[in-house]
Amino acid sequence: MKFTLLKTDTETKARVGLVETDHGVIETPIFMPVGTAATVKAVHQRELKEDIKAQIILGNTYHLYLRPGLEVMEKAGGLHKFNGWDRPILTDSGGYQVFSLSAQRKLNEQGAMFKSHIDGSKHLFTPENVMDTQRIIGADIIMAFDECAPHPCDHKYAKNSMEMTHRWLDRCIERFDTTEPKYGYSQTLFPIVQGSVYKDLRIKSAEVIASKNREGNAIGGLSVGEPAEEMYEMTEVVCGILPTDKPRYLMGVGTPINILESIALGVDMFDCVMPTRNARHGLLFTSEGIINIKNEKWKMDFSPVDPNGTAYVDHQYTKAYLRHLLICNELLAAQIASVHNLAFYLWLVKEARLQIQAGTFLTWKNMMVKKLGTRL
Repeated sequence: MKFTLLKTDTETKARVGLVETDHGVIETPIFMPVGTAATVKAVHQRELKEDIKAQIILGNTYHLYLRPGLEVMEKAGGLHKFNGWDRPILTDSGGYQVFSLSAQRKLNEQGAMFKSHIDGSKHLFTPENVMDTQRIIGADIIMAFDECAPHPCDHKYAKNSMEMTHRWLDRCIERFDTTEPKYGYSQTLFPIVQGSVYKDLRIKSAEVIASKNREGNAIGGLSVGEPAEEMYEMTEVVCGILPTDKPRYLMGVGTPINILESIALGVDMFDCVMPTRNARHGLLFTSEGIINIKNEKWKMDFSPVDPNGTAYVDHQYTKAYLRHLLICNELLAAQIASVHNLAFYLWLVKEARLQIQAGTFLTWKNMMVKKLGTRL
C-alpha cells in the first residue's frame, strides 16, 4: 500500500491524499460503508459503485469468522471473490465485537475467549489467529487485534488495557510479517491507538503505534459513549503524534458533523453503521439537515429527499413516496434510504476534499456543521 499526501489545509489540519492498493486507489478523506456480513445491508454492489460511489468497503472479522466461516472464505478465494466487490476492502479485527459481548467473553494475555451470539459455541481470538483469519478473508487493509476499553473506565483499567493492546500488537506484527497473502495481492496491517479518554495514555499509545512504522494507523476506542468534545480532544492529540505521511483511520465515527470536525483535525478515513442503520428506521441525512421521513409532515411532500441533489441524483424519489414505503414496511424503503444516506456521506467527504483543495474548507465546514445538526 502507498499513501501520497497531496495537500494540507492552511487553516486547519485537514488533508487530501491518495491511498493506493492492489484493488484500486482511494481518495482521502474517505468514508467507508460497513459491510458487516459480506454485504452492505440492503445495497447492491452496483449501487455501491454507481450511485453511492464507494471506493472501499468494510468487512467484519468476527461475523465472517462465524458465518459463512473460514472454510467457505478460503474456498471462494477471499471476500472480494465471495461478494463480487473488486475494489479495496478493509477488515476490522473483531476486537470491538468481542468487547461488545462483555457478558459472554473473557480477556487474558493469550487473547479473548467468547461465546458466539449465534449458537453459544466457544471460540478463542488471539493476535496470531486473528492475523491468520484476516489473511483468509483477504482484505487489502487489516487491523491489529486490540481491546476496546469501555466507557467509562478508570485510568488504571485504561492503562492496563492499552498496554495489553501494545503487547498484542507486537504479536500481530510478528505473525503478519512471517506470513504471506493467500490470493496474489498485497495486504497491509494498521495498528490501533487506544487509551480511552486519558490524554497521557493517548500520547503514549500514539507514540508506540507511530514507532512501529506501518503503512497506516488507526485510532480506536472512541465514539463509544464519551462526549463529542472528548472524542475531538483525543483525536487532536493523537493526530499531532501520528506521522503525517501515513493515512489516519478513525474507527467507528460517526455522524456527518463528527466526520467534518475530525477531518479538520487531520483524519483521513472513517467508517460507521449509522447511515445504513438510521436509514432502515427512516432517519435521513441531507445537505440541509436531518429528516425523520416517517413524520406526518412529509406525507404530501413531493419534493426530492435532498433538494440540493447531493445524493442519489439518478432517481430522485420523493419524500412522500419514501415515507409511504416505510410506513408500509416495504423492503424497497430500506434500500432507497440506505443508498441515499450512503450517497450523502460519500458526497460529504468528496465535497470536503474539493474544499480543502480550493482553500475554503474551514468556512464551508463551519457552514455545513450548522446545517447538519438541524432537524427538519
